[in-house]
Amino acid sequence: MEHYPNGKKVVIVGGGFGGLSVARALNGLPIEITVVDRQNHHCFQPLLYQVATAVVSPADIAWPIRGILRSQRNVRVLMTEVTGVDVAAKIVRTDSVSLPYDYLVLATGATHSYFGHDEWAEYAPGLKTISNATEIRSRLLLAFEHAELVSDEAKRRALLTFVIVGGGPTGVEMAGAIAEVALHALPNDFCEIDPRSARILLIEAGPRLLPSFPEKLSDYAKDTLEKKGVTVMTSSRVTDCDAHGVTVDGQRIEASTIIWGAGVIASPAAEWIGAPHDPAGRVKVTPDLSVPGHQEIFAIGDTAAINDRKGQPVPGIAPAAKQMGYYVGKLIAGELNGKPHPAPFVYHHQGDLATIGTHSAVVKLNLDHLTLKGFIGWLFWSVAHIYFLIGIRNRFVVAISWLNQVFTSHRGARIIALPDHVQNAKHADDIAK
Repeated sequence: MEHYPNGKKVVIVGGGFGGLSVARALNGLPIEITVVDRQNHHCFQPLLYQVATAVVSPADIAWPIRGILRSQRNVRVLMTEVTGVDVAAKIVRTDSVSLPYDYLVLATGATHSYFGHDEWAEYAPGLKTISNATEIRSRLLLAFEHAELVSDEAKRRALLTFVIVGGGPTGVEMAGAIAEVALHALPNDFCEIDPRSARILLIEAGPRLLPSFPEKLSDYAKDTLEKKGVTVMTSSRVTDCDAHGVTVDGQRIEASTIIWGAGVIASPAAEWIGAPHDPAGRVKVTPDLSVPGHQEIFAIGDTAAINDRKGQPVPGIAPAAKQMGYYVGKLIAGELNGKPHPAPFVYHHQGDLATIGTHSAVVKLNLDHLTLKGFIGWLFWSVAHIYFLIGIRNRFVVAISWLNQVFTSHRGARIIALPDHVQNAKHADDIAK
């Protein structure tokens, strides 16, 4: 990184789509940019479920942040965790260093929300990070491995019961992918069990799946999942969760593997700066994405609460984060170059996509209200996701993995990598005993 003694200091907290877009928009300016993240990599979250279900490996959807930004001479990357912000002194506090700033961009993302039951996190991991995905993959594969070992029918049935909580895109994609693992990838691998007998339950508190999609696409997703053997439970609420299953509206379901996809909550960024926030913890920003009373602090992506032109909340998805990041980067660059303040941020929603398996997806495009489903929808979904991947190597590897899966149902990332002492392995061991 080049040093600019008289240059402004920009600190970007978060190396996701939003944070990287800000850094790229500031490329070439005589300023000092510091990107801070507690991980050393950027992850393409929409494909985490494919890591969790052994379609692709973690390295296929994640890239070192340093590698992504290495060509920018005005950027340095620090792997450390932010603990707070001194707004008056304009200093970001981390667990290792203090970082002064002239501009601060909070792009810290979100994590899972258990609606007041944080103790459920131990039993029902969500899907936000690479470590989440590899943990779920190990739990999923361990369930089949241990089912092969037990003779008690009740224990075997619990081991082969998989519960996914939440009927949004993550839940639908996970349910469809697990069904394909059981139906196509594993049947010939075991002697004592038939993986096709696995029970896969998708539980949604609302009246239908994929509530942001048109109802006809929601119905299509439900029908497609049910044809794959998934039991879809709408208007059903999880009231309890533990190591051995869930309770749904008073009904007990014994299950060894529970996956949470029912809600998200923002990082504590609003608390760091004492900013107003919505019930999900997202900072209520002004039309230019700055924090009220602090024109030098911005919140973007899942960290920000702002409405679109229709008065609807801007969704926490990659395109929204990228648009916000680019806007803030150009705003800061304009201020440094003495240009007029830009018009308020306007989010352009391009559509919604969700896959329901290898050959099927639902797509809603804002262009003339176009909708796609089935294999055509899956082709569109595939091209769109490959486009968002970083690097030719990753695009090529993922595309080959998908083509291989289409023709052979083979999944090459079925590795259980958890050490014996990790709680997740012990959890499955305890059920098998």
